[in-house]
Amino acid sequence: MWVAPFTLVVTGFLSIPLAVGQATSPPHYPSPWGSGTGDWADAYIKARAFVQQLTLLEKVNLTTGVGWQGEGCVGQNGAIPRLGFRSLCLQDSPLGIRFTDYNSVFPAGVNVAATFDKGLAYARGQALGVENRKKGVDITLGPVAGPLGRLPEGGRNWEGFSPDPVLTGVLLAQTIKGIQSEGVIACAKHYIGNEQEHFRQAPEAVGVTGFKVNDSLSSNIDDVTLHETYLWPFADAVRAGVGSIMCSYQQVNNSYACQNSLLINQILKGELGFQGFVVSDWAAQHSGVGSALAGLDMTMPGDATFLSGNSYWGANLTIAVLNGTIPQWRIDDMSVRILAAWYFVGRDKATIPINLNSWTLDTYGFQHFIASQGYALVNQHIDVRGEHSTLIRQIGAASTVLLKNTNNALPLTGREKFTAIFGSDAGDSPLGPNGCDDRGCDNGTLASGWGSGTANFPYLISPATAIQNEVVSKGGVVQAITDDWAAKQIAALARQASVSIVFVNADAGETYIVVDGNRGDRNNLTLWHGGDQLVQNVSSRCNNTILVLHTVGPVLLGNYSDNPNITAILWAGLPGEQSGNAIADVLYGRVNPSGRLPFTMAKAREDYGTDILYAPNKGSGAPQVDFTEGKFIDYRAFDSKNITPVYEFGYGLSYTTFAYTNLKVSKLAVEAYTPTTGQTEPAPVLGQVDNNTANYQLPADIEPVPLYIYPYINSTDLEESANYSDYALPGFIPPNSQDGSPQPLKLAGGAPGGNAQLYDVLYQVTATITNTGKTPGAEVPQLYLSLGGPSDPTRVLRGFERLSIDAGASVSFNVDLTRRDVSNWDPSVQNWVISSYIKTVYIGSSSLNLPLSARLP
Repeated sequence: MWVAPFTLVVTGFLSIPLAVGQATSPPHYPSPWGSGTGDWADAYIKARAFVQQLTLLEKVNLTTGVGWQGEGCVGQNGAIPRLGFRSLCLQDSPLGIRFTDYNSVFPAGVNVAATFDKGLAYARGQALGVENRKKGVDITLGPVAGPLGRLPEGGRNWEGFSPDPVLTGVLLAQTIKGIQSEGVIACAKHYIGNEQEHFRQAPEAVGVTGFKVNDSLSSNIDDVTLHETYLWPFADAVRAGVGSIMCSYQQVNNSYACQNSLLINQILKGELGFQGFVVSDWAAQHSGVGSALAGLDMTMPGDATFLSGNSYWGANLTIAVLNGTIPQWRIDDMSVRILAAWYFVGRDKATIPINLNSWTLDTYGFQHFIASQGYALVNQHIDVRGEHSTLIRQIGAASTVLLKNTNNALPLTGREKFTAIFGSDAGDSPLGPNGCDDRGCDNGTLASGWGSGTANFPYLISPATAIQNEVVSKGGVVQAITDDWAAKQIAALARQASVSIVFVNADAGETYIVVDGNRGDRNNLTLWHGGDQLVQNVSSRCNNTILVLHTVGPVLLGNYSDNPNITAILWAGLPGEQSGNAIADVLYGRVNPSGRLPFTMAKAREDYGTDILYAPNKGSGAPQVDFTEGKFIDYRAFDSKNITPVYEFGYGLSYTTFAYTNLKVSKLAVEAYTPTTGQTEPAPVLGQVDNNTANYQLPADIEPVPLYIYPYINSTDLEESANYSDYALPGFIPPNSQDGSPQPLKLAGGAPGGNAQLYDVLYQVTATITNTGKTPGAEVPQLYLSLGGPSDPTRVLRGFERLSIDAGASVSFNVDLTRRDVSNWDPSVQNWVISSYIKTVYIGSSSLNLPLSARLP
């Protein structure tokens, strides 16, 4: 049979050639201007009135960061002192406030996913909002939906929730609502396809991986996969009212994400109706005019590369507007979007002065750190934690997944004759909980990954401490060995113990830090610090060995699930500052475990069907990562290939038992789906631009701060000020990119999150869940849907709920299935359609344990 050298698969607007490096992302212009649709109307009225008053220099200040370490936050834009508007503070991280003190460290996103609890996701978001607001943070850089978790070894998966887009989308939306309820703007990130750390940035790759590449990697994603998998949670974020979205470092279909006009203009702002602002990841901007016309609204940290003193925007943005390259309506829209988000969350009522400094924990220091200027009070050391430790402990326990419990080995009583604790993961780090910058080491118990998604611990309660407190309070005997390599002593202690609790871990993080040879992404899925040898050493000598896993994601467990001496296994993830207390609550029965795996535990690494690209595959060109598996990641891949995992997605045991009965499906009468039609209003132009270039130079009474990014130009001659050899060359501006006339609405658009009818409820599904045991507990019933098509996964998650049920009691599990839930993306019409294939709902306790099923009528 003859085979072509490559096949071009065209899927609507995104085309993926199977030949490596040929994926393309067609242009889409102009950038949609915000309309204030839905709940945004009032915020847009206020934002437009404010922008109407601004000069061009002030608009540029709003959109451009002042440079890395130019002010106290990890990112700040310029202020508008004339109107009393201070610069906005953007600050990491998704699990706590980075680079400060007297803050909480919450369980990571992956732990929130393991709770399957919408209420806890909201509560955590609200608590994060409170702490950020009290520190003076305007925009918190989280939560995370990218990476989604395509790759089990992915370094930053733990910052997000789950490789399932529905679970991630629901919890992402709840987190956003919680954060923004406290008057702080949430920033959903990283948009989109940011699934591995290797080669995310070309300059970084040289220093970290040793490979020289000229461009960042390209995530090559077809249109259907994009919409039905990676875009799904971002649609939920937009529908939840998220104020900002961060574009990612890498390319998508060989166009950088922060200047990809298809992704930002067509899909995010057009199809999804996003009303907030798009901010670049730090130094993810690769052009000035190009990124502005492609829909970027704010650049961070402002300098093109850290500490360069040069910016793609700043003065260059001033020039581009003055010479007409960027139309006034575009910078007006950028400014309006930023201010609309500020008003939308009530920031005008919640703003307090910035009282932290990212570059020192000293009370006094330089306001402009990198320039060593402006010595003043920079840290007020405000304790913002409140009673959040209670919530942190609750989430830590609720996210603990009981994977194995032979003959009811758990819960323990605390009165066991001899309790032995093993593993460095059980104890304190000899360097303290913050001994390594951005948690860039794996010493002591693991409660967070590493990188910018971290925060300083106020304390970290180790498992050994909590278990010792438990046992000693009841007069028992407890001893611990936290040296993983003390094999002789470990063996001797294990022989004495009536119960041995072994703690092991596996870490990961961001690629700018290398830990034990792992460049952000994990090198493998094995346990760290000789964890397997430790487990084998203990379990071969103690027939009541309990294994606790503090891992960033899946690990290979060998025969542990079948080993009779290993009587219990628990996955505890990254539980934050209350780690020890949370695991003790579960071990000793104060909390009945209800956590569920938010990913699949495989028998072999190859079973996942995806892996990190560890070495370039295009020479010095951009590494090409083709998402050829499409929608089939994690449990979807296992189901499609009929591969049996060790523990499946959604799996988790309890100290009680549950029964599922009485499945009912009701079809509701709703109007037929109508694609959105019509046109936008013309782009608003707010105020007038003064074309006298003399008014755009640095005022004589301002002494510039070194390396600080200003909006001022250095010459009244724009070409001279730009200092580009290709300044006036034709063909630079993409067609239609300057067009501010009314534009056609997107067929699948029309409202935040997409066409409002996508969220019409078409079916109501109910089932009865009964606690058949003798102990109160929480069950997590899950609804999966078979869409029925030959290209569809076997089943996909579409609903879940964490239900607390008393012993012997029954409750109703209710799921509303929306039009989007039962639809597929059709690239030929660029809209969602319901196929004619038979659709079946399944309800059960995991992706494989589904006792109830029914066809949709």
